[in-house]
Order: sequence, then C-alpha cells, then structure tokens
Amino acid sequence: MRTLVRRFRALPIRARLSLLVAAAVAFAVAAVSVTCWFIVQGKLYEQVDNDLKKATVLQDRQRADEIRSALADCTDTPRESDTGGFRYTYSQVVGESGTVCLFPSSVGSVKVTSSDRNVIENARSGSAGIFRNGTDQNGEEVRVLTLPLVINDPSTLTSTNAAVLVAVPLKGIESTLNDLALILLLVSGVGVLGAAAAGLAVARAGLRPVDKLTEAVEHVARTEDLDVRIPVEDDAEDEIARLSRSFNSMTSALAGSRDLQQQLIADAGHELRTPLTSLRTNIELLTRSEETGRPIPAEDRKALLASVKAQMTELASLIGDLQELSRPDTGQHTGRTRIVAWQDVVESALRRARLRGPELAITADVRPWYVRAEPSALERAVVNVLDNAVKFSPDGGTIEVRLVDGVLTVRDHGPGIPADELPHVFDRFWRSPSARALPGSGLGLSIVARTVQQAGGEVTLTPAEGGGMTATIRLPGAPTPPPEVP
Repeated sequence: MRTLVRRFRALPIRARLSLLVAAAVAFAVAAVSVTCWFIVQGKLYEQVDNDLKKATVLQDRQRADEIRSALADCTDTPRESDTGGFRYTYSQVVGESGTVCLFPSSVGSVKVTSSDRNVIENARSGSAGIFRNGTDQNGEEVRVLTLPLVINDPSTLTSTNAAVLVAVPLKGIESTLNDLALILLLVSGVGVLGAAAAGLAVARAGLRPVDKLTEAVEHVARTEDLDVRIPVEDDAEDEIARLSRSFNSMTSALAGSRDLQQQLIADAGHELRTPLTSLRTNIELLTRSEETGRPIPAEDRKALLASVKAQMTELASLIGDLQELSRPDTGQHTGRTRIVAWQDVVESALRRARLRGPELAITADVRPWYVRAEPSALERAVVNVLDNAVKFSPDGGTIEVRLVDGVLTVRDHGPGIPADELPHVFDRFWRSPSARALPGSGLGLSIVARTVQQAGGEVTLTPAEGGGMTATIRLPGAPTPPPEVP
C-alpha cells in the first residue's frame, strides 16, 4: 500500500488529478449501476411473484380439480399431456411424508426444501405462503411459491397437511439481468474513460497558470531576472490568481531589496572613499618625510596625526553604522528586547552630548516612561538625535530636551533644513549639501528611524518656531514599569 502511495505521489499533478477524477466517477457509476441492477432485479422478482399469486388462488375450482387429479394419480414423473390448467411450467403437491405428486400440466418437479416442510407442518395454522428461489430436477433456477394445503378425506373423515408448489423458470430473468449487467459495465467503462479524459483536459486547463508560474520561477532561478511578472486579471479572485499576485509581490520585493542592497554598497563605497583617500594622503606624507629625511614641522606633523586620528574615528563610526544597518530587520522578534526605562536612556545620552558640546546649554525635562525595546539600539538612536542637535547648534546655543508621556522632543537653534530636503532626511547616506563639509556618514537618522519603527513608534523632524529643528520620537509604553512575570 505504501508503495502504491509513493508511486501515486511521484506522478505529475495532471495524472494525479485525472486518476482522482476517474476514481471518483468510477465509484459513483459503480454505486449507481449496482443500485440500478438491484432495483431492476427486485422489480422483476416482484412481477413474477405477483403473477404467481394471481395464478394460485385456492378457491379456484379448476385448481381444485387439478389437485384432485394429481393426488389420484400421484407421480413424480412429468407427463406429456397438456390439460391447459396451470399456465406455469412447474406445479406439484407435496404431502407430509414428502411425497411429490405432479400436476398433469407440470413438465418438471421442484426440489423440496426445509422451508417448504415448515409450511406443510404449519398448514392448519393458516400461515401464508412463501416465495423462494430453488432448482428443478435438472438444477435449473426457478422462482417458487409454496402455499399451505389441508387435504380432507371424506371416507375416513380425516385430514392431512400438504403444500402446493408452483414455480416458473428464472432463465429469462437471469438472462435479462445478465444483459443489464453487461450494458451497465460497458456504460460504466465508457463513463470512467470519458471522465479520465475530461479530468485530464480540465487539469491541463486549470494548471496552465501554474505552468506559467513554474516557467517564471525557473526563469528567475536561471537568469536572476526579478523583473518577470505574471499577468493577472484584475477581477480574478481564485487561488491561482492569488498565487500569481503573491509571486509578483515577492519578485517586486526581491527586486527592491536587491536595488537597496546595491545602492547601499554603492553609497558605502562612496562614503568610505573620502576618508580612505584623505587617510592615505596623510600617511604617504608621513612616510615620505621619513624616507627622504625631511622632517615635517612639529605643528604640521601634529595636525597630520590629528587628521589621521579623526579619519580613523570617522571610519570606525561609519563601519559601526553599516553593521547596525546590516542587521536583520526583525523588529521585536530578535530576542534582545526588554522593558527599558527610557528616561535612564535619555539621561545617559545627555551626558554624552554634554561632553561633545561643552560650549552648549542643554536643558532637560525628563519624566519616567517605560518602553519595550533593545536598550543599546534605543540609546544609539537617542545619541544620534542629540549629536545632530549638537553638530548644527551655534556656539553658545541652547538645546531643549523633553520626555513627557512617551514623547521625546529635541529642539535646537541651528540653521534648520530647507523644506524640499525634509523628505530625504531619513534616507541612507543622504546629507544636506550645506552639511557635507561637516563630519558624518549620513546614516545616523536612518538608524534612528529603523530603531524607532522596530520599537513600534514613529519619528519626525520638523522646523521649529523661531529657527532650528525639532526632532520628535514617540514610543508606546507606560509611566510605570509593568509587573514582573514570576
């Protein structure tokens, strides 16, 4: 059985569908054919039984004469005379002792069975007759009606039990049933073959979109061409249409992801080229000074080393930002998230910001708020926002920081960002033309947006009244920590 199942599963889906349709039709046709055959058989037997009942009425005088004639000249050998009595081939009287007396018109005898003897034994009780299938002396199938009979002897004033057996041959009925079975078998075979052919045609028509989908997938696997699309009718809502739309959406997403990856590589290469070129130039100057024996003035050497250090720091920061962006965007399913006291994160970021901008006045109004996030990523996002405020604030300027009801606002008094550049501030590697002379990789706000989205919040950057910008981060949470689960 398992071997058959494995072989069936190994067949193409068209063949499996055709076989399943053929099997279902075969089962249905077989059930209908068998039911039809039994119904016809029952009707034919019912007709024969009704004819037997009509022809064996005991009050019929001619019947009584036939019975007397059979008992008077009792023989179990068929006679050739035809009295025109019973219209049936077989008719006989059976006594209590099992003696068989054929009617003059009977051309054969019917074998007596135990059911006939039961009718004889209960003849005085007025029991009804019985119908059964039996055989004659030659073994031919016959339909038998056995009726109880009480024989009275006027001379001795006694009576004996007996039974009258009348029967007709079933040869004609059996022939009809055999012909019907053959016809039903032929019709069933034609129906099953037709169903298999129709199933194959339907499977081919129904699976044609699947063939197109398979060809598209094979084409993508062979050529890596993600621009392939499967045409789908706008009003189609079946499973094949849904599968085609899902495939188109998947290829679109893959194409977008590949484009973003290529753009990230190109942008990263561009951003790395500038500090690497400057670093290489400075190192070559230092190396040439050592090789030629021409010492660089102390102040210039100090400036070169400071430049090398700054460029190394910028490279390290850029590489860290790239590593952050390369992490899978799985949100809160990374297993590193937990309940975080956001006010503590903001306070830690403020301490770092004050060190980086000691000439700035940073005011803070931080109130408790607890969120679910990754602590290190959240702190990095807040530090990036504060770093931007420090970088663009004028000397002696003020930065206002507030955390109230889960909304963190960082307002600076810098030059601001033109309105046409605001839609791009969260793009990777995007930097305002006016800020390209300042240090930075253009990834800071991208990391902020990614981290906030993973925590289920939102971030915006809008112009502030009186000049400068206001960065706003909203995160879902509560002013008190949730109870710990034991």
